Amino acid sequence: MCARTNSTRQRLIQAALELFISRGVSSTTTRQIAELAQVNEVTLFRHFGNKNGLLLAVIQESEVFGNLGESLIQKANPPENVYQALKDYASVCLHALEKNPEFVRSVVGEADQYPTENRRALGKVLTEANGHVAEYLASVIQQGHLTTHLTAEKLASLLNGIILGYTAIEFTSEFHGLWEDRDDFLDNLVELFLHGAISSANDTSSGLLVPQNDRNIRTVADLPANLVNQILRQAKKAGLQDYALGYVLFGSGLSPTEICNLERSHQITDTRQHLLQVTTSGEQMRQVPVNQWIMGKRYGSYTANPLTKWLKIRKDSESAMFLNDDGLPISESEIESQWRVWTEEILTPEGKPPDVAQAQQTWCVEMLMRGVSLENISIITNWDLVKLEPYARRAKEKAAIEEATRLDRKPNNS
Repeated sequence: MCARTNSTRQRLIQAALELFISRGVSSTTTRQIAELAQVNEVTLFRHFGNKNGLLLAVIQESEVFGNLGESLIQKANPPENVYQALKDYASVCLHALEKNPEFVRSVVGEADQYPTENRRALGKVLTEANGHVAEYLASVIQQGHLTTHLTAEKLASLLNGIILGYTAIEFTSEFHGLWEDRDDFLDNLVELFLHGAISSANDTSSGLLVPQNDRNIRTVADLPANLVNQILRQAKKAGLQDYALGYVLFGSGLSPTEICNLERSHQITDTRQHLLQVTTSGEQMRQVPVNQWIMGKRYGSYTANPLTKWLKIRKDSESAMFLNDDGLPISESEIESQWRVWTEEILTPEGKPPDVAQAQQTWCVEMLMRGVSLENISIITNWDLVKLEPYARRAKEKAAIEEATRLDRKPNNS
């Protein structure tokens, strides 16, 4: 008798879960649940009292909200790579939630309509999942001698809160442009979480934080020489400041953020060099060379190039190196707008419009191709060596292609 009762109860929970997932909680009736479970509706009431009681059982027993963090505990002793473990955890969470969008929408969106007992059960499930993550973080922090600015519990709460926030946005809006795709969100979430909240007294050499091969998994998308020269021609047509701006993007490898902080006084030029003083964190300055040779084509000299010519004709008193149409310091969004003007109707080999970030990537790969060492690129860019690894791989790939191409041009003497 007990086994049959348990079987009936499980059938009702499973039927409710299936209907909640496909129709949502509000749109599902107890009669529909009973019919799917092949029992009388009175049986449902006898087991659970009403639909809210059945929903409570679903929340407590469903894998949608439970068991999300337990796998992390197995990784904590000895600690595995934190970066991959956290990314895997976030990915599993999102996968579980994305499999059941209607159920999640209903449970979260209609939670204020549920009895206190249901809301308390939902909170308990989330707290348990959060506890697993906190337990894992606490173990890794202790064993890896890591430094944190928050407790493990707070770190876990923030991580789970961001994951749930992502789910809410994805389930309620489209074409928001907040991230490129799911992988982009996961990569940036874990990078921000680790670098913003956890640090190691011994840097990252222990491998606990971010693995050498996984810290930068984004593909480097440098542009071919013909496109770079085409973009610079279009910038020249747009005016001398545009030409100078494009020249700095491709000739110095600076980001739009760094360019916005440039002032006229930050230029150092003579017959032997052309340098820019770039502001870094903590108001420290570093010097960056501006190359007169860009992708095999020369754009003036150290003392006479698009940038020096632009600054020479300036008659205003504004200190910023680049200005907008109102004569005020240019912003990142305005740089991106100008970039779109230059690249209109231009497509990359992948068939996409060029992105302004590709100018920096192109410069970095070109410098490596021309023999600048990773260590020196790190000094110039203020990037760590791990961040530069994808660029080194891309440079080696291009070098291999060039070597094979050169061999193909040689006559076969056999």
